[in-house]
Amino acid sequence: MTGNDRSPRWGAGPEQYGAPTARPPRTLPVSGTARVRPEFAQAALQQEQLRLTGVYWDIAHVDLSVIGHAKDLSTSDASERARQRFRARKPDFIWDAARLEGNTFTLPEVRTLLEGVTVQGKPLDDQNQILALNEGFNELDRLVGNGQFDLTKPVSDRLHALVAAHEAIDSGMFRGEGQATGGGTVRLSSGGVVDGRPHGDGGVLLREAYADLLDYLTDEPDPRVRALVYAASVIRHQLYFDGNKRTAKLMASGELMRHGFDAISIPYARLYEQNLALDELFTTDDATGLMRLMADCAR
Repeated sequence: MTGNDRSPRWGAGPEQYGAPTARPPRTLPVSGTARVRPEFAQAALQQEQLRLTGVYWDIAHVDLSVIGHAKDLSTSDASERARQRFRARKPDFIWDAARLEGNTFTLPEVRTLLEGVTVQGKPLDDQNQILALNEGFNELDRLVGNGQFDLTKPVSDRLHALVAAHEAIDSGMFRGEGQATGGGTVRLSSGGVVDGRPHGDGGVLLREAYADLLDYLTDEPDPRVRALVYAASVIRHQLYFDGNKRTAKLMASGELMRHGFDAISIPYARLYEQNLALDELFTTDDATGLMRLMADCAR
């Protein structure tokens, strides 16, 4: 499924989850030929963004041009180049992702472990997290290379089941879909706490929110915007008990790479910036700062 052909898909088929319901067309509140002041039009647009994705943003404040791309190549060739760069930097990406979660492995130790050599004196949980991330990164590369990647629940669940295999309750399932209930609470860098979205009976509310997000993205022609909005939205919803940021970045990276753009990896050195952007996202639903940071980290 490419371009504008992007209808929501379901992991277990419509007979289990129910087909997405019809949604009203997205239009600005304009009567006749009357002009709408720019600030009113922007406010109306952001209200619609929030209603359908759970977040809002101002794309004018996100520099999409910084996202790396192999120019003057076909989409397939550019995608292959993006995958080559992804594989070449995989140890760095894995270290960044793990270090942002508090993992104690150094970058040389990550490289050693990925070469199949056990690093002595390290917690088993930290080792398992590195190996799980490697599984998730390899699966993403395979899916993009085989043309099997898309922004869908089955793909997201597959990647989450790998990267959070040793951490998340009911890995590979939205909150509420498994045996455990609740979850989704996020602790801000300031020390406050914000709840994720309610999951509903059997996770129904999160599946509906996810379907609304995919429906919104069908009308977005720019894969860079699709990737950034997707990541910010699913992080805000907290679809899973744990591993949301890692899974969201992998999904966004897949969307970028299959269109020839570079993958997203927020370096550990920019942890403070990520914390500020996440605080803003969870307290105001404004995704602009996080989208700007992710774009800047896909060079």
